[in-house]
Amino acid sequence: MWELVTHPSNLIFSISICLLFLFAFFELTLLLLGGGTQGILDQLLPADLTSPEVDIDTEASWLLQVLDWLYLGRVPLLIWFIIFLTIFGLFGLLLQTIAHLFTGAYWSAWLLAPASFFLCMPLVRFTAKVTSRILPQDETTAIFSEELVGRTAVIVIGIAKPHSPAQAKVKDQFGQIHYILVEPEQEDAFKQGQQVVLTQKTKIGFQAIRSET
Repeated sequence: MWELVTHPSNLIFSISICLLFLFAFFELTLLLLGGGTQGILDQLLPADLTSPEVDIDTEASWLLQVLDWLYLGRVPLLIWFIIFLTIFGLFGLLLQTIAHLFTGAYWSAWLLAPASFFLCMPLVRFTAKVTSRILPQDETTAIFSEELVGRTAVIVIGIAKPHSPAQAKVKDQFGQIHYILVEPEQEDAFKQGQQVVLTQKTKIGFQAIRSET
């Protein structure tokens, strides 16, 4: 075990684990002193990620979409960073253990570190998603656009056709009305006043199917 942690090919993963404990100790110390780094770190995020209004991400860049997919901004940045360090470090050490088991040698960090980085991201996202539901949230009626998926909307302006969306209104879980763009998921057309069920988010709005009610 000590050889695994101290081997030069594994130092980047060992450092990640050490940084994890360092950040946790630093934050705990500041909290005991009445401070904390959470608010300072969250200011480093783009405003589009920390203000989750429904129509913010309709024209977001690919980078913001990736950061949003990783749940950056939905959990405190320090907590997200701790999650990443934990999973990246343990994931890398696990891969090196498997590599050593089958080949008798540790792989180069130049090869394994980038591979571990990309392979662990889905697990980082899943853990951050679970954490965001566990952590206490501030009282807010702001929502992310994907939370509207599954809700019933009403076409208010125009006729919605594939690749030709129309304006619709939908009520969220807080009772607030949002105006969005909707297009049929299949070859169909939605007329004004028709009820539809939102099925998935698109770059400009939502796709939907006819409501059975």
